[in-house]
Amino acid sequence: MPESHHADIRRLDLFAEMEESNFKALMRGSYVQNFPQRIELIMEGETSDFLHVVLSGSVDLYSCWNNQETSMATIRPVSTFILAATIKDAPYLMSARTLEKSRIALIPSQDVRAIFDMDAAFARAIVNELAQCYRTVVKNTKDLKLRSSLERLANYLLRQHNKTGSSVIDLSMEKRRLASFLGMTPENLSRAFKGLSPFGVTVSGSQIKIGDVETLEAFAKPSVLIDNMQS
Repeated sequence: MPESHHADIRRLDLFAEMEESNFKALMRGSYVQNFPQRIELIMEGETSDFLHVVLSGSVDLYSCWNNQETSMATIRPVSTFILAATIKDAPYLMSARTLEKSRIALIPSQDVRAIFDMDAAFARAIVNELAQCYRTVVKNTKDLKLRSSLERLANYLLRQHNKTGSSVIDLSMEKRRLASFLGMTPENLSRAFKGLSPFGVTVSGSQIKIGDVETLEAFAKPSVLIDNMQS
């Protein structure tokens, strides 16, 4: 892997505190590859040969069953996927494909496991990241099981508002993918947007405007135990 990419990877919490010699050992067996849009990177059920690091572009994690497909998450730079399969030497539970032209670093899974056994700081960082992933899954499950589709959409919009500080939200994904991510059909998503109009939400193409944040919050009832993905 070119050393020009080392700094970006090193800044990730996963690699920040590990021994320099161990980091260099990981990088020696790694390489960077450019992928065009909509290229399948991994398929669920395959064994994890590499830990992937998104350096540029974006990646869609998705899953399929019985001719149905759902979007699980969008990965943006600089971040890894899918760590759990790498550590367990287990099959992927999700597939991944590029959403746009992307640069991906591939770190051999066997090297990650070997360094995990010898570098305490790296091992702690992996445990912390897996714990955060587990908590995110629990929060997403609560969101799906405890809220109606209208409440899920309202809280999603509030989370985007909190990220940007703007009441005008430009959707970063197609509405079809947003519907899948929120556990809806595209038709249900369209109805949900209309259902939020009494709470000040207006839609113009991919641009969403929250006219009255307090009114939307009163309806959505956001919870730090569901909507704060950083804790």
